[in-house]
This record gives sequence, C-alpha cells and structure tokens, in this order.
Amino acid sequence: MARRRHAGILLAGLLAASGTQAQTTAPLATRSLAATCAACHGTDGQAVGGAGMASLRGLDRQYLQAQLNAFRDGSRPATVMHQIAKGYTPEQIEQLAAYFAALPRVSP
Repeated sequence: MARRRHAGILLAGLLAASGTQAQTTAPLATRSLAATCAACHGTDGQAVGGAGMASLRGLDRQYLQAQLNAFRDGSRPATVMHQIAKGYTPEQIEQLAAYFAALPRVSP
C-alpha cells in the first residue's frame, strides 16, 4: 500500500514538473481566466480533435488578441464568443492572448 502511494506521489510530481513554462509562470489570475476557455477550447487551449473548436495554444499572440477584440466589438460574428469576450477587459484579452501564445502547439 505504501509503495503504491509513493508511486502515485512520484507520478503526480512528474506530471506537475512536465508543465510548460507558461503554465507554471503565468499569474494565478491569468491561469484561472484561461481555464474558463477549457469548456469549449479544451484543457490549456488544446481542442478535442473533430469537435469543431479551434485549438488556442501556440497561436500567434497578435492574432489571438485581434480575434478576441473582434468578438468583443461585434465585428466577428459568433454564436457565443461575442458575449463572452464582452466580459473581458482589454488587459484580460492581452493576458489571454499572451498565455495561449506561449503554450507550444500540439498535433491533434
């Protein structure tokens, strides 16, 4: 039993250590804000293949920021994103764009 628990703790430590630089150095507020995107765009911005949602991780920061601003001001049509983006401040949009841009792209 103790051996199994030790293995579980070791595995948890290895998984925590394998996080990307953006995940470990981003402020908690930014990581928490980015976590709200997971319902549609997947954990850490990695969308589920075939789900029809864009993966956000590794996209260009300026592109992400422009798209979020376009959703926010209504110039990019959407079903839900325009409503979500209106709740973000310009600073939060910058933080989200920087966070997801810093994550490495992952092949589906």
